[in-house]
Amino acid sequence: MLNLIGNYSLILALITSFIILILTFKNFKSKSILNLSIFATISVQFFLICVSFITLLLAFINSDFSNLAVYNNSHTAKPLFYKISGTWGNHEGSLLLWLFVLSLFIVIFFFKSKKLLDSFRILTIFFQQLIILGFLLFIIFTSNPFQLIIPTPIEGLGLNPILQDPALAIHPPILYLGYVGSSIIFSSSLAALVCNYTNKDWANDLKKWTLISWIFLTIGILLGSIWAYYELGWGGFWFWDPVENVSLMPWFCLSALLHCTSVLEKRSNLQSWTVILALSTFILSMSGTFLVRSGILNSVHTFANDPERGIFVLIFLTVLIFIALIIYFKFNNIEKFSKSYLLSKETAIVINNWFMMYFLAVVLIGTVYPIFLEAITTEKISVGPPYFNQLIIPFLIPFLLIMSIGPKLDWIKNKKLEIKIIKIVLFFISILISYLIAKNFNTQVLYSTLLISSAIYLFFISIIDLKNKSLKISQKISHLSFSILIISIILNSLFSEEVSVNLKKGEEKKLSNYLLKFENISRSQIDNFTSLKAEIHVIQSDQKLKFFPELRLYKVPETITSEADIKTNLFSDNLVVVNYLKNTDYLNIRYQKKPFMLFIWLSAFMLAVGGFLGLRKNFK
Repeated sequence: MLNLIGNYSLILALITSFIILILTFKNFKSKSILNLSIFATISVQFFLICVSFITLLLAFINSDFSNLAVYNNSHTAKPLFYKISGTWGNHEGSLLLWLFVLSLFIVIFFFKSKKLLDSFRILTIFFQQLIILGFLLFIIFTSNPFQLIIPTPIEGLGLNPILQDPALAIHPPILYLGYVGSSIIFSSSLAALVCNYTNKDWANDLKKWTLISWIFLTIGILLGSIWAYYELGWGGFWFWDPVENVSLMPWFCLSALLHCTSVLEKRSNLQSWTVILALSTFILSMSGTFLVRSGILNSVHTFANDPERGIFVLIFLTVLIFIALIIYFKFNNIEKFSKSYLLSKETAIVINNWFMMYFLAVVLIGTVYPIFLEAITTEKISVGPPYFNQLIIPFLIPFLLIMSIGPKLDWIKNKKLEIKIIKIVLFFISILISYLIAKNFNTQVLYSTLLISSAIYLFFISIIDLKNKSLKISQKISHLSFSILIISIILNSLFSEEVSVNLKKGEEKKLSNYLLKFENISRSQIDNFTSLKAEIHVIQSDQKLKFFPELRLYKVPETITSEADIKTNLFSDNLVVVNYLKNTDYLNIRYQKKPFMLFIWLSAFMLAVGGFLGLRKNFK
């Protein structure tokens, strides 16, 4: 019964989608106001999609194995929390969640855009509804979450054990809020072009949605990074995994767009570039959806699905791109405004955008190049951290320096560039500190000194800017958080240590400056898995640390996962990961010391807090 309700709700939502498109098109052609009939239809559609999502949720909670999605991704022994998160922990359910957020955002837009031009609002809803229509067709005809199994199985196959984690349970919904927020940005930009409405009012509204998308995407990326750190035992915050890159690319675009909207608000300038960034953000989000859903990317994050589903997304994405290009070139009648001077805030923002686009290009090429190479030559390669580090890190130096200088410049033209003694002193202190760090760790002294000093200098300037009343509190917190994030990442890479050894129970081995002992291993039954907990001692000089990393044996499906034991203090993480070596009595024991991990997580979170404070002010 639940499956029928959910399925028919989607079909009715599809019908209402066509009705909304017709109503909005007629209203726009007749230049009518945005009337209640459109809002009523939008509300009905939102209700129907809510009903569909809730029925799928109940099917997972009740272990209704007559539903194919539930059968493939749940099990009666699975804890309730993971039954709930299993709703979106699969291809079909995650798309339904995406659709739910799309419909929610169009309702929010209706209420929060009342002061804007009616024709612009109508067209925004029209374009947003095209996206909703595409997702409805995709779900109903290729990825229906309400397919039935006859006869009904007694048990399900279970959810992938590595996905049974609190951080990953909330990671997809938050990430989708970021992705779907960019859909409103896309629709709004197309509507603004058609209505010739790329003005300050539009920029102010666009900034709200950009902030929403940016905040949730930041938090979503952070949660995914934390999950990979302790669940997969990668021992770091970022590994340039293809699906990590897919979420990072729209983040670069959103960061650039966030700064561009400020220029448009203050100077009525950069309209074309703002529109391009707005359109590109959603196109990158959709491209990521295509790469993940098609099975093209090889990653622990991807959904292993039939590539034919990816073809639908590719066709849909192509249609959206063509619509965007046609509208942009047909209606882009934006006049050129006054020039910017070299020493001005808008020039600093433009340079900031150049760097963001360069970083984006590096990540894009590193992600898609292996795909195209394999398609053309059948040769498989992987692009790892060395490629990204060599191309991105050198350009961080001027980027960070521009971030230090830009906020203090005036709009239009900086009549007098004030260079205070304290800033000069801080600059040389930054260089001195960086030189001592680089020399002590035998790195490339000149290169490392420049990189570290630029990050430390941004930190010092951000501290001084906390007293600057002309800057917004959101900007102060975000820039300070970003400076701490970069410093923490650099120091983490310099100070990190790792040793690995294979040991039997009772054995010990000295490696480098560490003595590793495999003391004991215990077995216990917990929830839906068997836990093998090892006791590992790590001794360095007079310091002795005890770790209890786990191996978890799941029966449904039959999987072994590794759980790191992490001891965190203010300045470093110490962690041990163990892995079972097949057909032996040995465990592979990997000990890692990762400095400043807490600073990385907290600074990334504070970055999102800065965005939230900006959003709170803009939504008043």
